[in-house]
Amino acid sequence: MKIAVLGAGLMGKEAARDLVSSSGVKKVVIADVDLAKAEDVVVTLKSPKISAAQIDASNEDKLADFMKHFDVIINALFYTFNETVARTAIKVGVCSCDLGGHIGHATDKVLELKKEAEDAGVTLIPDLGVAPGMINILSGYGVSKLDQTDSIRIMVGGIPVKPEPPFEYNHVFSMEGVFDHYTDESIVVRDGKLFSVPSLSEVETIHFDHFGALEAFHTAGGTSTLSQSYPDLKNLEYKTIRYRGHAEKFKLLVDLGLTQRDYTVDVNGLQVKPRDVLLKVLDPIVDLGKKDDVVLLRVSVSGIKDGKRRTYEYEMTTFNDKINHVTAMARSTAYTIAVCAQMLGNGAINKKGVYPPEKIVPGDLYIEEMKKRGVIIKETMIAGEEQPEASAHR
Repeated sequence: MKIAVLGAGLMGKEAARDLVSSSGVKKVVIADVDLAKAEDVVVTLKSPKISAAQIDASNEDKLADFMKHFDVIINALFYTFNETVARTAIKVGVCSCDLGGHIGHATDKVLELKKEAEDAGVTLIPDLGVAPGMINILSGYGVSKLDQTDSIRIMVGGIPVKPEPPFEYNHVFSMEGVFDHYTDESIVVRDGKLFSVPSLSEVETIHFDHFGALEAFHTAGGTSTLSQSYPDLKNLEYKTIRYRGHAEKFKLLVDLGLTQRDYTVDVNGLQVKPRDVLLKVLDPIVDLGKKDDVVLLRVSVSGIKDGKRRTYEYEMTTFNDKINHVTAMARSTAYTIAVCAQMLGNGAINKKGVYPPEKIVPGDLYIEEMKKRGVIIKETMIAGEEQPEASAHR
């Protein structure tokens, strides 16, 4: 199969690394508006399968002319291009997947193209990162094992292996995105009703092997499309994992208004956004640099199977690749979209239309493929008591 990767940033580069090492992939082209950046990826990967191209995704005619030559498109561009790439994929009859983007309803706009994709005979899958992405696939897999599902509980986070003050945190994506997740409201389902709760709230202690006691708290955007895919859930929540004390420290910054997007103050006659100042101050402090990181994940899906209470739990601890200098978050994210792109190319995924990951990616095959790449996802079934009757629907 021939696959194009749009975007030569970290995720695009690592997706391309996976593709060139896969026997089913015959040709990979990594494209970016900055040709030199794409060429650097080619030099780094040292594979005869890969070449570089220059493409400006804002030029839709040239984008279409480029995309039509491939079997699958991996969109690793900024989320503002997701709708454009999706529409172009439909136009030229090519399957496509992206890393998601719920800010500005980017993913919703892609999902709205379902009928057009069906008519064109192509498949589009948005939200193929870790959260959203991996957590959706594992949630969907757990749901598929139950007769009725009533609860999905998700905890995930990327943290440094060796925490340093003041926040015991180093970012692997933009701090601006972290601000958004910490500032916006978090969506949860409780007793079958949809609620908004403050991010950084309801902090609880959790444990992972080798890391001891950590904390988890609500953050925005994590539940992704799950509440729409499973509208009969009684309970749904997503929490972010950090070292203990992190939420309390960041909540002070949020409460002071320092992370608000449109808040300005007058400083000696100049209108200044405290958020912009804070970003500049924090960025060098929390930059991961060459430090080791780890991604921790736990997804619990509960309900009824054969009249008995069951919980399927999925847990992962993934470290960075020290040989190739790839962060744990990049491995978890890029391998997810690369694996799913190859499923689109080889026919393992063949439904036509637009689907969120939980509704289309086969969880058993996904877990198997990630294991081949050193990302181990452990499944545990926890049995409960026999139930007199079921209370929720899949």
